[in-house]
Amino acid sequence: MIYLDLFITFFKIGLFGFGGGYGMLSLIQNETVERTHWLTTAEFTDIVAISQMTPGPIGINTATYCGYSAVENAGYGHLMAVLGSATATTALVLPSLILMILISRLFMKYMNTRAVRAVFAGLRPAVVGLLAAATLLLCNAENFSIPAENPWQFWISVALFAATVFGTAYLKINPIRMICYAAFAGLLLLS
Repeated sequence: MIYLDLFITFFKIGLFGFGGGYGMLSLIQNETVERTHWLTTAEFTDIVAISQMTPGPIGINTATYCGYSAVENAGYGHLMAVLGSATATTALVLPSLILMILISRLFMKYMNTRAVRAVFAGLRPAVVGLLAAATLLLCNAENFSIPAENPWQFWISVALFAATVFGTAYLKINPIRMICYAAFAGLLLLS
């Protein structure tokens, strides 16, 4: 039964998750943590961190790890959890595959029409909102702590976040290099 639930959940996310992987994070978090309780907030945060470090799109990586963890947390073994990974990943990718096959010909024919341009112009704010929700999702106590609980960790985390934003946006430092710098600084300062 969990495999069918995984498939339906991730198929819906794949169908309605505009804006790529980061745009899907808030949908995945809502479904796997809030609605179905397959994962805890801490587990989901760890999954997102691992998904960002591994090669491939973050949405697909997150679905893969969520599928594995959900089945494993349900009490099944390693092989069944791997099947959960495959189920979640396939379900997430399937709507895009089907839609791209169906509309690719129509899009090429009508992409310069006023209606199609208007639809894409309307989707842009929605994508920005989904990306903002994904950012806010990661700004939680597990990642930043809270000033009353651990002020050192909180202010170091905020400073590293601000330095990373400044470094990538204004100094034009390569984002991968900036992530490595922030990780190294975090390990030194928070150990």
